[in-house]
Amino acid sequence: MIAHSLASEAVMRGLASKLGRDVEKWGMAGLLHDLDVEVTNAEPTVHGTQTELLLKDFEVDPEILDTIRMHNECSSGKERCTEFQHALAAGETITGLIFATTYVYPDKKLASVKPKSVVKRMKAKAFAASVSRENIMECEKIGIPLPEFAALAVESMLPIAVELGL
Repeated sequence: MIAHSLASEAVMRGLASKLGRDVEKWGMAGLLHDLDVEVTNAEPTVHGTQTELLLKDFEVDPEILDTIRMHNECSSGKERCTEFQHALAAGETITGLIFATTYVYPDKKLASVKPKSVVKRMKAKAFAASVSRENIMECEKIGIPLPEFAALAVESMLPIAVELGL
């Protein structure tokens, strides 16, 4: 979970930088998005909803908390409506697909993962069951085509690949 959160932070920072958004805010959402997994046992209908309670004693931007709440469509019952919400859903989900790609090919390191292979695995639905195709496609709602999004995600994760065990 820690590696996934760090990877999500890196991807969200990359997205924010590309889109000219607040890198710190977007990175924080990526880092904290799964904070409540242990509390909720990752139960899809509540995952994302407990983070606010866990952070109640800290001053956290309400937009970050709202975006975290919305990153899992099962927990909110609402459609995502902001660029930030679409970005977090896509950004944190593609990290799962990239991790799955490297685990399927354990001899590969992240530096050798090709964005085309990530896109191919997604289109073929050849990835971890927890990776939602619909969430990854949220990248198109923020104006980034899937191949470009996959490349940005891999590139964003490369500086911390060793730390991630990739």
